[in-house]
Amino acid sequence: MEEIEAEGGGGALAKSLGLWQLTAIGVGGIIGVGIFSLAGLVAHGDADNPGVGPAVLVAFLIAGLASAAAALSYAEFAGMIPRAGSAYTYGYVALGELIGWFIGWDLLLEYIAIVAVVAIGISGYLDALLDGLGLSLPTALTASAEEGGVVNVPAVLICLLVTFILSRGTRTFGRFELIAVGIKILLILFIIGLGVFYVDVGNYDPFMPSGFGPVLTGAATVFFAVFGYDAMSTAAEEAEDGKKHMPRAIILSLVIAMLLYVAATLVLTGMQDYRDIDPTAGFASAFEGVGLPVIASIISVFAVLSILTVMLTFLLGVTRVWFSMSRDGLLPRWFAKVDRGGTPQRVTWIAGVAAAVLAGVFPIRAVADLTNIGILSAFVVVCVAVIVFRYTRPDAARTFRLPLMPLVPVFGVVASVFLIAQLHWETWLRFGIWLVIGFVIYFAYGRRHSLLDPGSPHHRRPADA
Repeated sequence: MEEIEAEGGGGALAKSLGLWQLTAIGVGGIIGVGIFSLAGLVAHGDADNPGVGPAVLVAFLIAGLASAAAALSYAEFAGMIPRAGSAYTYGYVALGELIGWFIGWDLLLEYIAIVAVVAIGISGYLDALLDGLGLSLPTALTASAEEGGVVNVPAVLICLLVTFILSRGTRTFGRFELIAVGIKILLILFIIGLGVFYVDVGNYDPFMPSGFGPVLTGAATVFFAVFGYDAMSTAAEEAEDGKKHMPRAIILSLVIAMLLYVAATLVLTGMQDYRDIDPTAGFASAFEGVGLPVIASIISVFAVLSILTVMLTFLLGVTRVWFSMSRDGLLPRWFAKVDRGGTPQRVTWIAGVAAAVLAGVFPIRAVADLTNIGILSAFVVVCVAVIVFRYTRPDAARTFRLPLMPLVPVFGVVASVFLIAQLHWETWLRFGIWLVIGFVIYFAYGRRHSLLDPGSPHHRRPADA
């Protein structure tokens, strides 16, 4: 812990984020594609998964409960170690370098994949908007090959736009996020306030049309929508007072998000029969279904803006994890170079282009499940780490202590493992291949160049320019 606090190689990140900006980043990461895309997808179902109908609300509550246990663990760590890297840094400090590498390498893929998923979700709302205006793009340019297209061009362009915004620096990003999240919350409140007048209680029957099993699978999918605070915590080093503000921002962002999710899913499934919901643009289809196509178009416009905040949060997350791993010597120090404004431009653009490639060629559910298995794995590590650290370092100054230790983090572990078990075997296979590649890189490069190795080349020469 003392060593990581003293770290400074490779440049320093600029401190420019206050409590409300941090909370906005958290809310921005949590609320977005979950409401505007995944809620409709899980409620309606797809070729491999039956629709859960109005019970999508239960899926969100299960995912939120599991996420809350992890959130409290993150909050305790964030109050002790306000450093870039989030779960990577916490696992590194509490459980050692190998576990830190496992989580860091895991998060590199998951965060990039999340940015791609959200871009695909935005592309779906753009399609709905253009259809409402009597225009349409050819399927070849708006869908992956698996979905009958070639490349999802709008999703690719959106990834590049978000990368450009983040590359302008944390201060600019923080201001944009605060404004955009404010607009997002107003939009969701507008949707809930107007939609409640068009709710038909008959649409709630049957409430759980496919039984409880698909609801659990749905919870594993929508879990994607309830962990934005994880990426927000990667910005701890850029907070003006990280030890004080980070725990508060984590808890605030999750509470605000879950209240909005509960209300929004009730309205969505009450306005339209779950079998008629558009799985790519749920609320737009719901308002069209009740004879309000103009409102549907307005929702599509603002949904695009509001979902951008999710992409920004997670792109910020992957660049800060990558930066931290490079600064620790586990990846080449070249990636840890920052510009005059304290922004790691190199990893920002590399991650943004990688997300654009994923968004262009993969369908949304495959990428969403891939992100979930990685984040759930990170949650398991953080929940275990907070227990270990409470007993190995009871003297460490904590600005926040999670309640009911160790019951809360143990519940987080059990819930996360349970949700992982609901995912398809293809997701496990892809994840396993990525981890094998990661461990090869660790033992071939990272272990020998780590700052924890007294023989590391980084102790004999300055960081690469």
